Amino acid sequence: MKSKLLLNTEAIRLRKQFGQDTFSPMDIFALISSQDDITLIFYAMSQELSGMCIKDHDNKFIALNSKMSLGRQRFTAAHELYHLFFHDLTGSTLCSMNIDFADSKEIEANTFASYFLMPHEALDMYVRNHLKKEDEKLKLEDVVRIEQHFGMSRQAVLWRLIGEGYLHAAETAEMEKNIIQSARRLGFDKRLYLPLKEEAQYNTLGGYIKKVEKALQEGRITESKYEEMMLDAFRDDIVYGLDEEGEELYD
Repeated sequence: MKSKLLLNTEAIRLRKQFGQDTFSPMDIFALISSQDDITLIFYAMSQELSGMCIKDHDNKFIALNSKMSLGRQRFTAAHELYHLFFHDLTGSTLCSMNIDFADSKEIEANTFASYFLMPHEALDMYVRNHLKKEDEKLKLEDVVRIEQHFGMSRQAVLWRLIGEGYLHAAETAEMEKNIIQSARRLGFDKRLYLPLKEEAQYNTLGGYIKKVEKALQEGRITESKYEEMMLDAFRDDIVYGLDEEGEELYD
């Protein structure tokens, strides 16, 4: 199995390939959606699955379980990127909800995902420069600030902090409780800890949408076929021009 040092290096390398620096938090959904060869699918799956990925020649697909919390979906998206870019993947791979999954490839993908969202150097700088902690143990307030800054679930953050020696497992039991309340008390929004709203749990972004749009513009498919393909991708908002809540602002 690959070392943590190598997985951190690979995570930083892929971040840079996508135009990201080592230290900044990222909007991983926007990042993936901007890639012409990756399609991102949100789909309500069974509670045992966190997501899956498919590699078909030059096309890559990532599907996320939209019933998971937003933080966990972001982690799973990074996990699936590892399978697509660093494993000799043919066909599809299903991924479990269990972060401590025993399979070596899954452990590698989880470790990579943690480093992709929060590189070792970025975590170290945040703890030292923002939390002003040196040898002092991290507290619940610090954990909340870390997960909010990097957009990760409580489970994923605690797993990482224990792994890097910032916390001991025995110290984290109380931190696993009342997660939303602990964030609210520090002035943070609760969205990171909740699944997508029911009306947003089925959606497709990225490569597939771009290719269908291009096929229509080039006359390779009819308008009716275009609508059929968009509806298959849960994009009735495009087909029917459905308005989102609120009014568009040009500001």
